[in-house]
Amino acid sequence: MSSLSDFVVVANRLPVDRVVAHDGQKSWRRSPGGLVTAVEPLMRKQAGSAAWIGWTGDASESSDEQLPSFENDGLILHPVPLTEDDIEEYYEGFSNTSLWPLYHDAIVPAEYHRHWWNAYVRVNRRFAEAAARVAAPGAFVWVHDYQLQLVPAMLRELRRDLRIGFFLHIPFPPNELFSQLPWRTQIIEGLLGADLVGFQTPGGSGNFLRLTRSLLGLKPARGAVPVDTRVVRAHSFPISIDVDSFAELAATESVQRRAAQIRAELGNPDHILLGIDRLDYTKGIGTRLEAFEELLLERKVDPDSTVMIQVATPSRERVEAYRLLRENVERTVGRINGAYGSVGRPAVVYIHRSLPREEIVALYLAADLMLVTPFRDGMNLVAKEYVVCRLDGTGALVLSEFAGSALELRQAFRVNPYDIEGLKNTYLAALQADDEEKRRRIRTLQRQIHRNDVASWARTYVDYMDDAHQRSRKDSGA
Repeated sequence: MSSLSDFVVVANRLPVDRVVAHDGQKSWRRSPGGLVTAVEPLMRKQAGSAAWIGWTGDASESSDEQLPSFENDGLILHPVPLTEDDIEEYYEGFSNTSLWPLYHDAIVPAEYHRHWWNAYVRVNRRFAEAAARVAAPGAFVWVHDYQLQLVPAMLRELRRDLRIGFFLHIPFPPNELFSQLPWRTQIIEGLLGADLVGFQTPGGSGNFLRLTRSLLGLKPARGAVPVDTRVVRAHSFPISIDVDSFAELAATESVQRRAAQIRAELGNPDHILLGIDRLDYTKGIGTRLEAFEELLLERKVDPDSTVMIQVATPSRERVEAYRLLRENVERTVGRINGAYGSVGRPAVVYIHRSLPREEIVALYLAADLMLVTPFRDGMNLVAKEYVVCRLDGTGALVLSEFAGSALELRQAFRVNPYDIEGLKNTYLAALQADDEEKRRRIRTLQRQIHRNDVASWARTYVDYMDDAHQRSRKDSGA
């Protein structure tokens, strides 16, 4: 494990979860996340010279602890320790109570505390130092997401020979929001340590470039900004899904049988509406439920023939805003079922736990209408997963115009998630659309997603990174 790597991924978490068996034996299981799916094929092409740096998910007693590197399923993994204080201040504090709400339109007010910022700096430096130790001369280091925005500049100071890329998986806010952050200049300077800064949408890259001008007095032009002797480029790379794996799973007999069973357990209703989200205030779950409740109240939807399923995966439950959100959602579900449900026939089926991938795909197949209505989302891959799984061309997607995926999935039933009347009308329009219209929309969406799957996303970023590095060397006279 002491050999250096030519391709290094740096992310908050490792691509594996620790599993403890009944006998106390510990092992590692691959995480189901989209980043793992996207990057793993590229890592495997490196013939053993690729590495992944991240946190294990377990609290460590000491931040100075040198956790041993290990191999899992052919991938070399380098753990970075996080203490309980790090988790509370860097992760739950600055990352998820300062940055996360700020980057999502301040739907919930962001909090700013100096000790959280100090922890963020401290942990980012730990990740940068780990990458500097692991990377071979001239290696490509790909840093991911909002938890590690200082790593590019820190790593650049330690290893000027490296090619450094950064990709932000969540939205990047405009000047008037970002400028609230007391450490706004330091974040922009941190990102400028990369050769290429990637965003989900053109709006994100444009916001970043404008901030380099307003905060640092730099002169961005045509997607690039000169920094000292380098040129840093910013571009959008909309992330996608592993199309083939979802389509193959949707085609399996067991999943199709489970989808039919779900409908039967619900009494074979005429319509099933579905939402699948992390339980997060950015996802618009409460408003989505309220719109359904009003349709029931106004008798525009019949509770005897229509059921809504809402899966809300637990998320950041130690953070106060998330505890309050869960209480509000569960209160709304209880009110709807108390008024419109019956014995063995709830109006809303609420599931607050993580589900295996096979069950999620079965739900996609069972649902007539997929509700993806976030107030703000970097991309939202659930929308793409649902579309790809509709192998027979049926179903309908209601999609928030504030999800990054709305820029690609233009044939969805688009909606403003802040507009209750608009949500209600769009639900009805999608439910009442004829089969021909729904098939036309779904087929068009499927073609779009097939053209830009997750493998294409990763290849495009790396190719653009190589080109950006070559142009940067040429511009600097290297």
